Amino acid sequence: MTQDTPEFWAQAARQFQQTFGDSWMKMFQSFQGLDLGQGSAPGVPLPEQPVGIAPDKLQALQQQYLHDLAQLMQHGPEVGAAASGDKRFAAKAWGDNPLAALSAAAYQLNARLLLQMADAVQADAKTRARIRFAVEQWVAASAPSNFLALNAEAQQKAIETKGESLAKGMHNLLHDLQQGHVSMTDESQFEVGRNVATTEGAVVFENELFQLIEYKPLTAKVYERPLLLIPPCINKYYILDLQPDNSLIRYAVAQGHRTFVVSWRNPDETLAHKTWDDYIEDAAIQAIHVVQAISGAKTINALGFCVGGTILGTALAVLAARGEKPVHSATFLTTFLDFTETGIMDVFIDEAMVRYREKQMGQGGLMKGRDLSSTFSFLRPNDLVWNYVVGNYLKGETPPPFDLLYWNSDSTNLPGPFYAWYLRNTYLENNLVKPGQLTVCGEALDLRRVDIPAYIYGSREDHIVPIGGAYASTQVLPGKKRFVMGASGHIAGVINPPEKKKRSHWLRPDGKLPTTLDAWLAGADEHVGSWWPDWAAWLKAQAGKQVAAPKSYGKGKYKVIEAAPGRYVKEKAR
Repeated sequence: MTQDTPEFWAQAARQFQQTFGDSWMKMFQSFQGLDLGQGSAPGVPLPEQPVGIAPDKLQALQQQYLHDLAQLMQHGPEVGAAASGDKRFAAKAWGDNPLAALSAAAYQLNARLLLQMADAVQADAKTRARIRFAVEQWVAASAPSNFLALNAEAQQKAIETKGESLAKGMHNLLHDLQQGHVSMTDESQFEVGRNVATTEGAVVFENELFQLIEYKPLTAKVYERPLLLIPPCINKYYILDLQPDNSLIRYAVAQGHRTFVVSWRNPDETLAHKTWDDYIEDAAIQAIHVVQAISGAKTINALGFCVGGTILGTALAVLAARGEKPVHSATFLTTFLDFTETGIMDVFIDEAMVRYREKQMGQGGLMKGRDLSSTFSFLRPNDLVWNYVVGNYLKGETPPPFDLLYWNSDSTNLPGPFYAWYLRNTYLENNLVKPGQLTVCGEALDLRRVDIPAYIYGSREDHIVPIGGAYASTQVLPGKKRFVMGASGHIAGVINPPEKKKRSHWLRPDGKLPTTLDAWLAGADEHVGSWWPDWAAWLKAQAGKQVAAPKSYGKGKYKVIEAAPGRYVKEKAR
């Protein structure tokens, strides 16, 4: 028999199904009487009641599956993996190896069926999302590309290198086991302060939670209102200052803004008791007042990114409750204030899970940065987990140097009480947008009192802060607002310097902010390139007159402590 005959592919298909299909068949059969009360994916809460699939829908899916399987047996894998464009099986080695080509095609056929059955489950939306997430994890993990015995490309490389790739893969595996995470980039090529986080500046204030960095002006004059950036405390600040050609911090300095940034300390056991209130009073509000004191400005402009934006919004509500208005305008980048639409993160959050975290660490302890990083990576398992498992270990490759992925691997811990409060009052109960529901730093919160100009940015493909969740802030804050949507995801959409001439952004020429994102999109126009110039023009209008740039860092009691980027950002999670 040759590869061109139906008999060849029928025999190969039977051989594959007998050899590798048993686990797929067990999972397929489980859907016929689906009951997730006996088990679920790690970290995914279980539904309270058994769920299932309507018999007629299940029968239709089975019939379609048998039809597609017959086509595969008759015509071979050209109707399967080769036609799908799946990059995991795109290498020539997969097509040159009949069994490998068939394994890829059969895998995709089975994966498609399982995902269709997950979508057909009769249950509430949250339970369906949880089931689909669990199935997606299983499907991603079981791909034949993840196993040396089935990965034709890795096998071919092992032959061509006379086993060197396997030896290198074992070395990479041992290295990653020692460091505690899968390498996404060649981390040896980067050093904070040497080739990332290099914008010139100095630490002018520090306490046990953060250091405040002031940057050296790049212009003869600066605007009278300085700019304070508050990054997320679940990551390190230098996502905003990776390298000179993609640094939002350097861009702001070059635009003539006297720029400061909060550099969070990486918590250890000495900070294990810190709360949300501590981060608001002793970090965000403290930083605002220090910037005022150093600059001599009555009001400043502030920017919050991701959780940093939620912290900024909370701090502004506390200040408003005290009758204080030290911030003239606020920029919110991929930020939740209203947690109604949280996307895939919702699958992890329910009352039982939050109670567990409160019992575990609500009175003290640490949420480990490694665990947080793993959670975010498994939101996109093929791209952020298995891609590197295959490349690093099966092929023995060293991933290329990439500053953004180096930052992504530089994890940070969170104080347990801070984390537990955040889970309950944002993702679970959405209390920030309920006037008077929360008391923070002794003040009843009401975001309706944060009546200042606001620039609100969301990324179209963001899986951390879905674009609808970012847009929801336009309906919460009462002041004059400008909303812009950028292309790409949570990080790549934000870190998009104009010189790269990449991606697009969308604006409404009439400036209207209807109640829904879809209504906003109906009147929005696409603009090629980065959104940074639009933000720069908006911020310029908020920054006041220009004055002579300062000749030195700090002022009065706020003196230089050390050169940027400072000690705190270099601390590794333990």
